[in-house]
Amino acid sequence: MTPFPDPATAPADVLTFGETMLSWQTDAPLTGGAPARTAVAGAESNVAIGLARLGHRVAWAGRLGADEPARLILRTLRGEGVDVRHVTTDPQAPTGALLRERLVGGVNRVHYWRAGSAASGQRPAHLAAALAAGARVLHLTGITCALGPGPLATVTAAADHAREHGWTVVLDINHRTRLWSTEQATDTLRRLRDRVDILIASDDELPLICGDVNELLAAGAREVIVKRGGEGADLYGADGRHLHQPAHRVTAVDTVGAGDAFCAGYLSGLLDGLETAERLGRAGTVAAFTVAAHGDWEGLPHRDELALLQAPPGSAIR
Repeated sequence: MTPFPDPATAPADVLTFGETMLSWQTDAPLTGGAPARTAVAGAESNVAIGLARLGHRVAWAGRLGADEPARLILRTLRGEGVDVRHVTTDPQAPTGALLRERLVGGVNRVHYWRAGSAASGQRPAHLAAALAAGARVLHLTGITCALGPGPLATVTAAADHAREHGWTVVLDINHRTRLWSTEQATDTLRRLRDRVDILIASDDELPLICGDVNELLAAGAREVIVKRGGEGADLYGADGRHLHQPAHRVTAVDTVGAGDAFCAGYLSGLLDGLETAERLGRAGTVAAFTVAAHGDWEGLPHRDELALLQAPPGSAIR
């Protein structure tokens, strides 16, 4: 009889890291005295929560301050089933923070307090234990690359380790114009592209890493997935595949976190060995759940909820 793997020692399905912050969210401009809701936010931890809710072993190995926001982040991730054993702490630097205001027309404006944060001081040595523990997939984002030379070096070292050990390297561009310029992003990301197996990007982000999809596939990527918002997504494969996945028609109440949800759904399908069309379908389903709820990650579905989008609108599950 084969024993079940020990969760404390079994390699993760997915390893990710990056900055997770204390998040204040308002439903109106702050200058009007709008009350704020406290939460946690970070692209990589959003993906980690999405994968954990879908039943996968996922580790988040970011760097936090020795403060109350860090305790909130760790409690939240643990509560969602994310492995945080390899999180490191910087007692000299704070955990980052952000404020997200909802403005007229549903437009969101984000303010960051990230300069000098614990995550901006992450170095390759801080990730060594997490890499040694092993994984099947390494999930990276361009956000971490934008945080400074230390985080960028950590991304590069992690990608090199993953390629050397046969992991799948996934990069979600996730461009943040308030963190770095288009020129800086282009220069950095194009130096990473030969380390990427699967690239995920929106239409406007793709030029940051390549002239066109074929150029990236020629550089060694197996798949390039282009997110097109309400129009769905397209996948291009090194073997000539091209598939389009329409978006689910749901009432969107908060689009922040939709890209992270899409990424979590796609990686879940990849881990489950689904065919390409099914992977894209799951990605679109998870994203639809997220945009139909408030919060960056709160609407992410559990595995047994994925079929709910097939029920007629207004149905009661009894």
